[in-house]
Amino acid sequence: MFADVFVILYVAHHLSDFPLQTDHQAAHKADPTFAGWRANLIHAGTHIATTAVLLLVGALVLGLHPTVAGTAAALAWIGVSHSVIDRRSIVRWWMEHTGQSGYLKHGGALTVDQAAHIGLGLLPAALALAALH
Repeated sequence: MFADVFVILYVAHHLSDFPLQTDHQAAHKADPTFAGWRANLIHAGTHIATTAVLLLVGALVLGLHPTVAGTAAALAWIGVSHSVIDRRSIVRWWMEHTGQSGYLKHGGALTVDQAAHIGLGLLPAALALAALH
């Protein structure tokens, strides 16, 4: 079940982060304003909704049987972790303190951001879904 749900989460993540994210959300989700938090939370909500729909489709098509508790835990983790990572301060801090400041200056934040979403967001969510089925 782990591989199945990880692929589903991965696809949902990329759909939510690229074709389903508006220009406004991308430009303002890290702003320290009400509008920035609003953009961030709507974007995180898109991740939760997209993931929920694809998990339902996956459950129906693949015969997966995730529990309500596992699904709720995974969706909550995806929403919270995505929101926190997209505030950008963690990614910036990481890059500035691990010898990647040059990479940061040349646009590397997107790559580190995506790695954080996969390793800190999707992987634990997939593990929770698999462990709590």
